[in-house]
Amino acid sequence: MLQKLIIRNYAIIDHLTVTPDAHLNIVTGETGAGKSIILGALSLILGERADTSVLINKDEKCVVEGHFDVRNNDTFQKALREAELDEESQCIIRREISASGKSRAFINDTPVNLQTLNRISSLLVDLHQQFDHLALEDDNFQMDVLDAVAQNSALLKDYQQLYRQYRKISQQLTESISKQAQFQKEADYKQFLLDELAQMNFVEDELENAAQQMKQMSHAERIHSVLQSGRYSLEEGEQPLINELKRVSQQLQSITDVMPEVNAVSERLTSVWAELKDIAGELETLEGHVDIDPQQMQELQERLDAGYKMLKKHGVQTTNELLALQATLSNELQATLDLNDTIEKLAKEQGVVYKQLETAAEKLSRQRKAIAPEISKEVNKLLALVGMPNAQFKIELQPLKAPVLLGMDEVQFLLDANKSGQFLPIHKAASGGEMSRIMLSIKSLTAKAMHLPTLIFDEVDTGISGEAARQVGVLLRDLAQYHQVICITHQPQVAAKGSRHFYVYKESGKDQRITTQVRELKPDERVLAIARMIGGEQPSDAALQNARELVN
Repeated sequence: MLQKLIIRNYAIIDHLTVTPDAHLNIVTGETGAGKSIILGALSLILGERADTSVLINKDEKCVVEGHFDVRNNDTFQKALREAELDEESQCIIRREISASGKSRAFINDTPVNLQTLNRISSLLVDLHQQFDHLALEDDNFQMDVLDAVAQNSALLKDYQQLYRQYRKISQQLTESISKQAQFQKEADYKQFLLDELAQMNFVEDELENAAQQMKQMSHAERIHSVLQSGRYSLEEGEQPLINELKRVSQQLQSITDVMPEVNAVSERLTSVWAELKDIAGELETLEGHVDIDPQQMQELQERLDAGYKMLKKHGVQTTNELLALQATLSNELQATLDLNDTIEKLAKEQGVVYKQLETAAEKLSRQRKAIAPEISKEVNKLLALVGMPNAQFKIELQPLKAPVLLGMDEVQFLLDANKSGQFLPIHKAASGGEMSRIMLSIKSLTAKAMHLPTLIFDEVDTGISGEAARQVGVLLRDLAQYHQVICITHQPQVAAKGSRHFYVYKESGKDQRITTQVRELKPDERVLAIARMIGGEQPSDAALQNARELVN
């Protein structure tokens, strides 16, 4: 609900504040007083493009600010969350235009672009101006009307839950089929690579160990010579080192009785002798491991050549990386097989959910087809009351081949404006003034059932008078029992139905500049304003009495 509208430095508006109530707010004034200018300012916070020509005072920026009560507007709060904006019980939307033409928009003091502003503010204000037919072209709005009157909210909720489930499964199935097609393109080549690696039958660190073994075999003679020379020095030389150590140890043992402290040195020497004797044994063993086998060397070289070819081919450095690649290829080929099972499972699941979806869609369609003639009948009654006695309204439903979020029906509101027998979409068959009255008639039927933003009607009563104008006023008043309505009118029958009455007028200031002003009328002032709408600037007693009767 709009709590307050503040406008500064817009066209001939210097500064004004409008505080509508929660029901029917009437706006009247002489032609040219500035009623449309106020709507133009309001459209700025609805995301309309800015024009610097509206800035009369170039020294100040233009500011339009709307304060809205959004405590019970769940749809709006959800939109704020999706836009990552602060959620509060009051929402302040502000638009600023500088003299240079730069425009800025804010929602709860957070800067937003015009696209976000338009999307979010449209959930708060619904502006019906002459020739405004966007809602009546909108299939979603038309379907919402049908479902609201048919009380389809529970059925629609069940259907949409199934629809989202169906969409999710369908998306997963599409992705899986696409992935399968990609896998199948690569499967043959991957299988070839896997077979090639499997045939090599590598083990961990094989190539690295083979390279080390090959290195040893290529240096076998030098290795054998060094090992043999070391063992010879220890055990077989003219004076073998082991024998010499043993002799020295024995000599030291012979003097321990006269010099006991030599005993420790002798024991250490004995330990060294034992260690060298052990080393000599190990050198002999290592000599036995040195093998110069040409056949084995040839086999090792061939294995290494094949292994290095695989390393180069796959762009890796080690045997273990080749083994990891082999495991990856195996897993990917297995995933292709698993994907076939997944696709089969998803296809079955999709079929089951689609049947449930079709059943839910059929229930919705039956409800809609049953209520459509009743809505048409009621709208036609209202159209006759509001000055369109020759108009015929009807709702046409056609089945869709594929499900959408709102069901499997296509809806269209049609109008025959002059009993010609030719029905056309409303936005093609109705004039601007007729469009507003049709919208008023439709929304008055759905007032209890649908959540609507603040509704603004700009001269909805154009081209009618008398009883038709009175009926428009009655519809607006009834609609305002459930939603905030702001109506600009020239008809006294409509103005009299308001719960709050604002009068727009021009005023000359001290600097002789003409500005638009708005003030809320008191009860007596309201009667006088309506009397002037009936009988001119100097209304007669009869006009005043008529005005009192209309208000009462």
